Amino acid sequence: MQKLDSVLSLIDRISEWSGRVVCFLIPCTVAVMVYEVVARYAFNAPTVWAYELTIFLFGTCMIIGGAYAHRYGAHVNVDIVYGRLSPRGKAILDLLTAAIFFLFVGILLWRGWEFGLTSVRNLERSDTLWAPPYYFFKMTLPIGAGLIFLQGMAKFIRDLTTAVTGRGAQ
Repeated sequence: MQKLDSVLSLIDRISEWSGRVVCFLIPCTVAVMVYEVVARYAFNAPTVWAYELTIFLFGTCMIIGGAYAHRYGAHVNVDIVYGRLSPRGKAILDLLTAAIFFLFVGILLWRGWEFGLTSVRNLERSDTLWAPPYYFFKMTLPIGAGLIFLQGMAKFIRDLTTAVTGRGAQ
């Protein structure tokens, strides 16, 4: 049990670290958008790169930050039912819906890997005038899916422990 707790703790630390790293992309995204708005409306000099860069930054934040959100239960639940359950009831319901979660994340990981790898192989670039490389951004999809899969496994193990023993896992 000690070894399992260590593995679960490691997964939590990875999710925590990845979430804290990408949170710094949010102020960068805001700064780029503020720059674009000022350049466009105050100086009538719009950029060719700001819109696309904000999509890259925000998209990276969302996909890599998914494991962090899952760790803290920040994704959507139907609280009318879920909020009224005991911890053991919540764990059982989460175990019942885990198949949907793992199916979705598994497809995201599988297809995201193909999507990203194809982009890397082709050294894909944007069609815009700025023409930044896409492959860095597209590889965030399988990385983020892998991180959320790991955090989902940790939650599954904790829910299983709670459902069987009635006590929460660490």
